[in-house]
Amino acid sequence: MKRLMTAAVGAPIVIAALFWLPEVPFLVLILLAVLGCAVELTRLVEVKAPTGPLWLLPVIVPATAVGLYRVLAPSGGGDPRSLVIGLGLLMTIGFCVLLLWSGLELEEAPVALGFLAFGVFYFSFPAAAIAVLQQIDPWLIFLLLAIVWLGDSAAYYVGSAIGRHKMAPRISPNKSWEGAIASFGMAMLSTVVWSYFFLGTVDVALLLVAAITAVSAQLGDLLESLFKRSVHIKDSGNLLPGHGGLLDRLDALLIAAPVFFAGLWLIRWPGLAE
Repeated sequence: MKRLMTAAVGAPIVIAALFWLPEVPFLVLILLAVLGCAVELTRLVEVKAPTGPLWLLPVIVPATAVGLYRVLAPSGGGDPRSLVIGLGLLMTIGFCVLLLWSGLELEEAPVALGFLAFGVFYFSFPAAAIAVLQQIDPWLIFLLLAIVWLGDSAAYYVGSAIGRHKMAPRISPNKSWEGAIASFGMAMLSTVVWSYFFLGTVDVALLLVAAITAVSAQLGDLLESLFKRSVHIKDSGNLLPGHGGLLDRLDALLIAAPVFFAGLWLIRWPGLAE
């Protein structure tokens, strides 16, 4: 019941923001969301590397996301070379110096370095991708959310009702292949309806993008389960009743959004192919 109530309250707010917020306020909203996710993941990883400078990730993510947005947005005008050079220096020289002078325990160094290097793109790329898609066409994000969240709901309810074959029992014992198939089917159905309604036909290329996105969303869900399972924690937080923390709700989207963005770019979707 809490899960349904949270969705009933949150969904209209998300849709209103998606269609009514202008560029900068929407980007700020997305940055706040991924910042919250970064803080939650930092708290999880602190169990494994309590003396590491993990606090740096929530500081770096918003700046990196803005840089990626400026490069990817049609009106951004950013220099991709500057971004690549900056990130390269940060992940080599910057992280190297930081770890050497942070005073962390030696056995925690690989965990801290891996967390920082992975976390930068894990949070910043989806934030930039979603913000860019909102500027091109908010209905594209509507489709992305339908693929991810309707698929997640289908997996939850079908898996709870008839799930018998465990998909990844070591990582997430409650996830089943029946639920995964239901999730994929719902994602495909959502895309067919969206494509027919907005394009007047069922776009095969868009269906392929949606298929890869749907699979990526499930991988993103499993990835976060892996994080939590490694530190024996059920939820990343308690901000959203019935869902847990922000990361629990957005885990699939963090992987699906960059894949969806890249897929649209590969099929030369208007606005991204320019």
